[in-house]
Amino acid sequence: MPRSRVRRQASAAPSLSLAVQFAVSSTGLPRPATLRRWCLNALERDASVTLRFVGTRESRTLNALFRGKEYATNVLTFVYDDVVPLAGDIVVCVPVLRAEARESEKSVTAHCAHLVIHGMLHLQGYDHERDADAARMEARESALLKALGQRDPYTASPRRSRVLRAHGTARR
Repeated sequence: MPRSRVRRQASAAPSLSLAVQFAVSSTGLPRPATLRRWCLNALERDASVTLRFVGTRESRTLNALFRGKEYATNVLTFVYDDVVPLAGDIVVCVPVLRAEARESEKSVTAHCAHLVIHGMLHLQGYDHERDADAARMEARESALLKALGQRDPYTASPRRSRVLRAHGTARR
């Protein structure tokens, strides 16, 4: 009796509509094409994303308005509920990004890759409020960064990144 083979069609890669905004100087930051590659790497479903690089004042204002925290934070993710495809904003505070990169002995590019992927995962529903969720999210971040040729941010330096302590996700 002949065997029938089930052919699986390769599923189409998710599509990404990406707008990159620099409210501060882009000097020393990755180019939009690189940012797009990072976002696509973390993308699990179709999405429309604005990736905005800001200064301390804007980060502090957004963090206070949406999370009630009176300080600038490294990355904020704003998910727009009930929108198809998935839509949201990821806001990266450049002065905090630079300070954390220096503190954790990483390049600005490596830390930026981590924050962008971290924000993309939050946009798609990942969280780290509970230990099990944090472990799942960190493992996903590490695998995605490895695929991009970056070191594991959770084991790469004797001084562990402060990413999980200082940022948040908000729903709009």
